[in-house]
Amino acid sequence: MMVTGASGFLGRHLVEASEAGGWELLAPGSQAFDIRRNEHVQDEIRTWKPNAVVHLAYRPDDRRVIVDGSRHVAAAAAAVGARLVHMSTDMVFAGRAEPYTEADAPDATLDYGRWKAEAESAVATAYPAALLVRASLLYGTGRLGRPQEDVADVLAGRKAMRFFTDEYRCPTHAADVATALVQVAGMQGLRGPLHVAARNVLSRADLARTFADWMGLDPDRVPTASLAESGLTRPGRVVLDPSLAESLGIRCRPIDEVLTP
Repeated sequence: MMVTGASGFLGRHLVEASEAGGWELLAPGSQAFDIRRNEHVQDEIRTWKPNAVVHLAYRPDDRRVIVDGSRHVAAAAAAVGARLVHMSTDMVFAGRAEPYTEADAPDATLDYGRWKAEAESAVATAYPAALLVRASLLYGTGRLGRPQEDVADVLAGRKAMRFFTDEYRCPTHAADVATALVQVAGMQGLRGPLHVAARNVLSRADLARTFADWMGLDPDRVPTASLAESGLTRPGRVVLDPSLAESLGIRCRPIDEVLTP
């Protein structure tokens, strides 16, 4: 299995999950494997000939990495017949009251979400057999995710930000998503979008309080606000329906099962 972005938060969880799953792992760094360089990507993947490619690498503010890089990886994986699992996000959606299923068309409003939706389309065009995994906010226990670091930094006075009471997501442990990625990497014939997320739905404010409590900090000190008060234009409620993934035996634990103070 070849993994791009293995040094990132989800990537480090995937390294552990791939070892448990019995995969031999190839995890080149971004300097040795620049996904923006198409010929380089084609040459390297032809040389390595992996059985599966899990594409995690991205930069949230770089369209070339998100879109062009994903297209290059997909074309190279298709050329060698490798199983391709492409990592996407719930931010391809604009937000609504009802949960999103895999049948819903992306309608992102933010640049990052639009680029990730564009990357999904590019990957599907270059390699129709690719699987597009969408997840929500990722957190960890052995290591902290960005949402947890934000809470710790705010309460320590290192950062100023507020957590919104009306922005809802499906926080999911990165280890559960990593395990799912390893599982689906071995499933031939599964293609298109797949929602991998826990069924819990929390506001960013409640999630921040949960993280604070788990880290031994005072949850009452978490600063909150509403999206309306902030003046920001962001998706308010993005909930993924994981029914299809669950039918495949994939389970992401609810946060109250994972985190105990």
